[in-house]
Amino acid sequence: MHPNPIYRKAARDRNLAFAAQRAFGTLMVNGADGPMASHVPFLLAPDGHSADLHLVRSNPIARALSGPQPALIAVTGADTYISPDWYGMEHQVPTWNYVSVHLRGSLTVLPDTALHDLLDRQSAEFEARLLPKTPWLTSKMPQDTMARMMRQIVPVRFDIGSVDGTWKLSQNKPAAARQSAAKEAGKTGFGADVGLISDLMHDFNDDDS
Repeated sequence: MHPNPIYRKAARDRNLAFAAQRAFGTLMVNGADGPMASHVPFLLAPDGHSADLHLVRSNPIARALSGPQPALIAVTGADTYISPDWYGMEHQVPTWNYVSVHLRGSLTVLPDTALHDLLDRQSAEFEARLLPKTPWLTSKMPQDTMARMMRQIVPVRFDIGSVDGTWKLSQNKPAAARQSAAKEAGKTGFGADVGLISDLMHDFNDDDS
Protein backbone atom coordinates (compact mmCIF):
# COMPACT_ATOMS: atom_id res chain seq x y z
CA MET A 1 0.00 0.00 0.00
CA HIS A 2 1.21 3.49 -0.82
CA PRO A 3 2.20 5.30 2.40
CA ASN A 4 0.62 8.65 1.42
CA PRO A 5 -2.77 8.84 3.22
CA ILE A 6 -4.23 10.97 0.42
CA TYR A 7 -4.43 7.79 -1.68
CA ARG A 8 -5.94 5.69 1.11
CA LYS A 9 -9.19 7.44 1.96
CA ALA A 10 -11.54 4.93 0.33
CA ALA A 11 -14.05 3.48 2.78
CA ARG A 12 -13.99 -0.23 3.66
CA ASP A 13 -17.21 -0.82 1.71
CA ARG A 14 -15.75 0.69 -1.44
CA ASN A 15 -12.59 -1.40 -1.16
CA LEU A 16 -14.62 -4.56 -0.57
CA ALA A 17 -16.91 -3.78 -3.51
CA PHE A 18 -13.83 -3.47 -5.71
CA ALA A 19 -12.44 -6.77 -4.43
CA ALA A 20 -15.78 -8.53 -4.91
CA GLN A 21 -16.12 -7.31 -8.47
CA ARG A 22 -12.52 -8.12 -9.36
CA ALA A 23 -12.82 -11.56 -7.67
CA PHE A 24 -9.20 -12.45 -8.46
CA GLY A 25 -6.02 -11.79 -6.52
CA THR A 26 -2.62 -12.96 -5.39
CA LEU A 27 -2.79 -15.10 -2.25
CA MET A 28 0.36 -14.92 -0.13
CA VAL A 29 1.51 -16.75 3.00
CA ASN A 30 4.88 -17.15 4.72
CA GLY A 31 6.49 -20.53 4.10
CA ALA A 32 9.42 -22.28 5.71
CA ASP A 33 11.69 -21.20 2.86
CA GLY A 34 10.15 -17.76 2.29
CA PRO A 35 6.95 -16.20 0.93
CA MET A 36 4.61 -18.33 -1.16
CA ALA A 37 2.12 -16.89 -3.64
CA SER A 38 -0.71 -18.23 -5.75
CA HIS A 39 -3.07 -16.46 -8.16
CA VAL A 40 -6.64 -17.34 -7.26
CA PRO A 41 -10.27 -16.48 -8.03
CA PHE A 42 -12.30 -16.03 -4.86
CA LEU A 43 -15.87 -15.46 -3.77
CA LEU A 44 -16.36 -12.69 -1.22
CA ALA A 45 -19.09 -13.26 1.36
CA PRO A 46 -21.96 -10.71 1.26
CA ASP A 47 -21.00 -9.43 4.73
CA GLY A 48 -17.38 -8.91 3.65
CA HIS A 49 -16.02 -10.94 6.55
CA SER A 50 -14.62 -13.84 4.54
CA ALA A 51 -13.75 -15.11 1.08
CA ASP A 52 -13.98 -18.70 -0.21
CA LEU A 53 -11.61 -20.19 -2.76
CA HIS A 54 -10.05 -23.49 -3.73
CA LEU A 55 -6.49 -24.62 -4.28
CA VAL A 56 -4.96 -27.55 -6.12
CA ARG A 57 -3.88 -30.10 -3.52
CA SER A 58 -0.31 -30.01 -4.83
CA ASN A 59 -0.13 -26.23 -4.34
CA PRO A 60 2.58 -25.50 -1.73
CA ILE A 61 0.16 -23.22 0.13
CA ALA A 62 -2.42 -26.00 0.39
CA ARG A 63 0.22 -28.42 1.65
CA ALA A 64 1.30 -25.90 4.31
CA LEU A 65 -2.19 -25.48 5.78
CA SER A 66 -1.99 -27.86 8.73
CA GLY A 67 -3.93 -25.20 10.66
CA PRO A 68 -5.01 -21.56 10.28
CA GLN A 69 -2.28 -19.47 8.64
CA PRO A 70 -1.90 -15.67 8.45
CA ALA A 71 -2.34 -14.64 4.82
CA LEU A 72 -2.79 -11.73 2.44
CA ILE A 73 -4.81 -11.45 -0.76
CA ALA A 74 -3.63 -8.59 -2.98
CA VAL A 75 -6.32 -7.53 -5.46
CA THR A 76 -5.04 -5.30 -8.25
CA GLY A 77 -7.04 -3.40 -10.82
CA ALA A 78 -6.47 -0.83 -13.52
CA ASP A 79 -3.10 0.94 -13.78
CA THR A 80 -1.19 3.21 -16.11
CA TYR A 81 2.03 5.19 -16.46
CA ILE A 82 1.59 8.95 -16.06
CA SER A 83 3.97 11.23 -17.94
CA PRO A 84 4.90 14.47 -16.17
CA ASP A 85 4.28 16.31 -19.45
CA TRP A 86 0.54 15.62 -19.13
CA TYR A 87 -0.05 17.79 -16.07
CA GLY A 88 0.60 21.14 -17.74
CA MET A 89 2.81 22.02 -14.75
CA GLU A 90 6.55 22.54 -14.43
CA HIS A 91 8.97 20.43 -12.42
CA GLN A 92 6.93 17.22 -12.27
CA VAL A 93 8.20 13.64 -12.40
CA PRO A 94 6.90 10.40 -13.91
CA THR A 95 4.65 8.18 -11.80
CA TRP A 96 2.25 5.24 -12.07
CA ASN A 97 -1.42 5.41 -11.11
CA TYR A 98 -3.28 2.31 -9.97
CA VAL A 99 -5.95 0.77 -7.78
CA SER A 100 -5.12 -2.05 -5.36
CA VAL A 101 -6.81 -3.55 -2.29
CA HIS A 102 -5.11 -5.74 0.31
CA LEU A 103 -7.15 -8.17 2.38
CA ARG A 104 -5.35 -9.50 5.46
CA GLY A 105 -6.58 -12.38 7.55
CA SER A 106 -6.37 -16.07 8.26
CA LEU A 107 -6.49 -18.99 5.81
CA THR A 108 -8.10 -22.29 6.81
CA VAL A 109 -8.84 -25.51 4.93
CA LEU A 110 -12.55 -26.39 4.89
CA PRO A 111 -13.93 -29.95 5.02
CA ASP A 112 -14.04 -31.70 1.66
CA THR A 113 -17.83 -31.82 2.04
CA ALA A 114 -17.87 -28.05 1.50
CA LEU A 115 -16.19 -28.25 -1.90
CA HIS A 116 -19.16 -28.99 -4.17
CA ASP A 117 -21.19 -26.14 -2.70
CA LEU A 118 -18.24 -23.77 -3.12
CA LEU A 119 -17.82 -24.72 -6.79
CA ASP A 120 -21.55 -24.24 -7.38
CA ARG A 121 -21.49 -20.80 -5.74
CA GLN A 122 -18.39 -19.68 -7.62
CA SER A 123 -19.67 -20.80 -11.00
CA ALA A 124 -23.08 -19.24 -10.31
CA GLU A 125 -21.48 -15.88 -9.50
CA PHE A 126 -19.20 -15.77 -12.51
CA GLU A 127 -21.61 -17.32 -15.01
CA ALA A 128 -24.20 -14.70 -14.00
CA ARG A 129 -21.83 -12.05 -15.35
CA LEU A 130 -22.10 -13.67 -18.79
CA LEU A 131 -25.88 -13.43 -19.13
CA PRO A 132 -27.78 -13.92 -21.39
CA LYS A 133 -25.49 -16.92 -21.88
CA THR A 134 -27.06 -20.06 -20.42
CA PRO A 135 -25.14 -20.62 -17.16
CA TRP A 136 -22.79 -23.57 -16.89
CA LEU A 137 -23.66 -25.90 -13.99
CA THR A 138 -21.66 -28.62 -12.28
CA SER A 139 -24.60 -30.93 -12.98
CA LYS A 140 -23.51 -30.91 -16.63
CA MET A 141 -20.47 -32.96 -15.62
CA PRO A 142 -20.64 -36.77 -15.38
CA GLN A 143 -20.60 -37.63 -11.68
CA ASP A 144 -17.51 -39.82 -11.89
CA THR A 145 -15.58 -37.15 -13.82
CA MET A 146 -16.67 -34.46 -11.36
CA ALA A 147 -15.66 -36.60 -8.39
CA ARG A 148 -12.25 -37.32 -9.93
CA MET A 149 -11.56 -33.63 -10.56
CA MET A 150 -12.75 -32.62 -7.08
CA ARG A 151 -10.25 -35.01 -5.50
CA GLN A 152 -7.49 -32.79 -6.92
CA ILE A 153 -8.57 -29.57 -5.13
CA VAL A 154 -9.30 -28.42 -1.59
CA PRO A 155 -11.81 -25.80 -0.39
CA VAL A 156 -10.32 -22.93 1.63
CA ARG A 157 -11.80 -20.07 3.63
CA PHE A 158 -10.02 -16.74 4.11
CA ASP A 159 -11.32 -14.91 7.20
CA ILE A 160 -10.77 -11.19 6.62
CA GLY A 161 -9.27 -9.23 9.49
CA SER A 162 -8.42 -5.94 7.79
CA VAL A 163 -9.00 -4.17 4.48
CA ASP A 164 -6.62 -1.58 3.04
CA GLY A 165 -6.93 0.10 -0.34
CA THR A 166 -4.81 2.39 -2.49
CA TRP A 167 -6.58 4.50 -5.12
CA LYS A 168 -3.68 6.45 -6.62
CA LEU A 169 -5.38 8.80 -9.08
CA SER A 170 -3.24 11.98 -8.98
CA GLN A 171 -5.16 13.32 -5.98
CA ASN A 172 -1.99 15.22 -5.02
CA LYS A 173 -2.34 17.43 -8.11
CA PRO A 174 -4.69 20.36 -8.77
CA ALA A 175 -7.97 19.34 -10.41
CA ALA A 176 -7.03 20.85 -13.77
CA ALA A 177 -3.72 18.97 -13.85
CA ARG A 178 -5.43 15.71 -12.88
CA GLN A 179 -8.04 16.12 -15.63
CA SER A 180 -5.32 16.89 -18.17
CA ALA A 181 -3.34 13.80 -17.20
CA ALA A 182 -6.49 11.65 -17.25
CA LYS A 183 -7.28 12.82 -20.79
CA GLU A 184 -3.79 12.06 -22.08
CA ALA A 185 -3.61 8.71 -20.26
CA GLY A 186 -6.87 7.69 -21.91
CA LYS A 187 -5.37 8.40 -25.31
CA THR A 188 -1.77 7.26 -25.02
CA GLY A 189 -1.13 5.70 -21.61
CA PHE A 190 -0.04 2.11 -21.14
CA GLY A 191 -0.83 -0.39 -18.41
CA ALA A 192 -3.80 -2.59 -17.55
CA ASP A 193 -7.24 -1.25 -18.54
CA VAL A 194 -5.98 2.27 -19.17
CA GLY A 195 -9.48 3.47 -20.08
CA LEU A 196 -10.77 2.59 -16.61
CA ILE A 197 -7.97 4.34 -14.73
CA SER A 198 -8.50 7.40 -16.94
CA ASP A 199 -12.23 7.37 -16.10
CA LEU A 200 -11.48 7.05 -12.38
CA MET A 201 -9.12 10.04 -12.58
CA HIS A 202 -11.77 12.09 -14.40
CA ASP A 203 -14.48 11.13 -11.90
CA PHE A 204 -12.44 11.65 -8.75
CA ASN A 205 -13.40 14.51 -6.45
CA ASP A 206 -11.82 15.74 -3.24
CA ASP A 207 -14.61 14.23 -1.14
CA ASP A 208 -14.37 10.82 -2.81
CA SER A 209 -14.24 8.01 -0.28
